[in-house]
Amino acid sequence: MQLPQAFTERMKPLLGNEWSAFLAAYDAPLRRGLRVNTAKISAKEFCAIFPLPLTPSPFASEAFYLDEPHKAGSDPLHHAGTYYMQEPSATSAVTVLAPKPHEKILDLCAAPGGKSTQILAVLGDSGLLWSNEYVPSRARILEQNLERCGARRQVISNNDTAKLCSTLADYFDAVLVDAPCSGEGMFRKEPQALTEWSLDNIRLCAARQTKILNNAARAVRPGGRLVYSTCTFAPEENEAVIARFLADYPDFSLIPITAPWGTPAFNFDRIRSFCSTDTCTADLSGCRRIFPQHGGEGHFIALLQRNENATANPPRAYTPPIKDANRDAARELYAECFISPPIGEFVTFGDCVRLLPPELPDLTGLNILSAGIRVAEVCKNRLEPCHSAFLATNLAGCRRAVSLAPNDPHLFAFLHGEELALNSEKGWTAVGVGDLPVGFGKCVGGRLKNRYPKGLRLL
Repeated sequence: MQLPQAFTERMKPLLGNEWSAFLAAYDAPLRRGLRVNTAKISAKEFCAIFPLPLTPSPFASEAFYLDEPHKAGSDPLHHAGTYYMQEPSATSAVTVLAPKPHEKILDLCAAPGGKSTQILAVLGDSGLLWSNEYVPSRARILEQNLERCGARRQVISNNDTAKLCSTLADYFDAVLVDAPCSGEGMFRKEPQALTEWSLDNIRLCAARQTKILNNAARAVRPGGRLVYSTCTFAPEENEAVIARFLADYPDFSLIPITAPWGTPAFNFDRIRSFCSTDTCTADLSGCRRIFPQHGGEGHFIALLQRNENATANPPRAYTPPIKDANRDAARELYAECFISPPIGEFVTFGDCVRLLPPELPDLTGLNILSAGIRVAEVCKNRLEPCHSAFLATNLAGCRRAVSLAPNDPHLFAFLHGEELALNSEKGWTAVGVGDLPVGFGKCVGGRLKNRYPKGLRLL
């Protein structure tokens, strides 16, 4: 691969003895990554049914290398949300964030959803995941990926980071800023990043990243964690951003990252010429870097913690409307489709009834794309169930269900949108692979009328 000359002139003295290994990595085959969605299936169970060989990745316990060609979009296991195709080193940021059940976590620059779905797998039926994306088209892709992976206790928003973090100040246990960057770590995966690379773009990205990180700091509760990550190598976008942040935000301290992967980041003396900050007392080598020779395309990660004694003024709690014309009908429809009782509150938004998770913050003034589970569509004088409601559970939790093998032709026919011959009790019926729903239909007269969404069907 022919790297930009200005890029090599910067990187060679920075890397020193590592330069030869770094350069040689660009001639090695690109290794694709796959992360198992442990909210739906264990890594051991997945490896037993996935048809291709997988090699464990060092960056996350549920992450693997996939060295053979694979079209995830035509795989029923992918439609069931059992895995997410993710660049191997990209899983490292959530590993450092270390989400825990019952936490409230913000993924501030979340699209297309890899890191959000990784957090989701830990939270499961507890806590709250808030995923935000500023670009509307990317926010819709984020919504689709979270739905496929079985999101239940989540909010998806499309907001400017300043407005979102000021509205939700002091609220989150942990905030992830996977900042938009110049993408030097994507040179092999996305050749367009090579043609768009420039020093001017690095400077523009660094200025934007500083603003986003400063905004993110407002959303972290006292004692909470803040992870900053990029997929680029430029010190201006990495160590220099952290050095400037630490100088401006004395309430935060840098927590050293100890990991069996990657390498310590560059200390301040090494990147001083790239940085507008005169001094930095923190040991920036406590941040972590991943280069292509480490088994991933490239990542930078910093872990920060807010002072436990900082003052806080968190937002008030969300109050659902006292009356909702569809609440009783939604509760009846849910009981008709699912066995377990609903957790949360049924609330109508436009032509959709959602099951909102408990203990939401006030949503007033924010552009919310999705919250909780999309349970039902309002269709004239009745309600009909939604695809996402079935993906948020398993077949054992459904009143009526049919399980098909991953290679069953009837499963592929269903994913094509075809009706199935099914001698089953009349009513809404989940269709799944193993114990995991891929969608649903309605059984009438020995036939399953297909309700698989048209935009997701196999061509």
